[in-house]
Amino acid sequence: MIQFSDFEKKTKVFFKDKELLKQAFLHRSYINENPSVGLSHNERLEFLGDAVLELIVTDFLYKKYPNYTEGELTALRSALVNAIIISEVASKIGMNDCLLLSKGEAKDVGKARQYILANTYEAYVGAVYLDQGYDVVNKFVKETLLPYTEEIVSKKLWRDAKSLIQEKAQEFEGITPSYKVLHESGPDHDKHFTVGIFFGSNLVGEGKGKSKQEAEQKAAESALKIMNWLD
Repeated sequence: MIQFSDFEKKTKVFFKDKELLKQAFLHRSYINENPSVGLSHNERLEFLGDAVLELIVTDFLYKKYPNYTEGELTALRSALVNAIIISEVASKIGMNDCLLLSKGEAKDVGKARQYILANTYEAYVGAVYLDQGYDVVNKFVKETLLPYTEEIVSKKLWRDAKSLIQEKAQEFEGITPSYKVLHESGPDHDKHFTVGIFFGSNLVGEGKGKSKQEAEQKAAESALKIMNWLD
């Protein structure tokens, strides 16, 4: 039996409407196996939470970085609210233990779980907004997600690494980088890829990820560091 009260103690957010809290963790697949649960799934809450989260992050970045352009702020916001970081935050605060999933979904701990966790974080943000108001949800996001901002800015992760490496490679080497899968492992539902980035036939860097796209981004980041192009 899931103890939502433990999660409330951990987050220090105590819901007036306990059903709303439960709904935030209720995945569509769970209802298919438990039609008598008496609640709808969390997708409407996720829709609301996505908008609330975007406002909180936008307001924070706008005030914190007064000299950044609109384009830079947009890129930084995108880096902060991407599924990888949000799912990491969700996992860290114990959301994984509260998910209401079908038996099949519960077994899948690969990339699909990552997206479920990210969506659940957004649904929870929506639920906190409805139950507790803007100030409480703003405090929750500031404590859980916004601390990642410093790392993203210091490592320049808000800039798209693949676009940047292409720009730098053409400027300094007169070449367009290419990517190649060097290794893949794991079952279909939990693949892991190692991708190499090449300048011509020269392997410049490598990256690992749960999708080819993620591994390519990591490879591009690696090459930027190796070439000392992170100005």
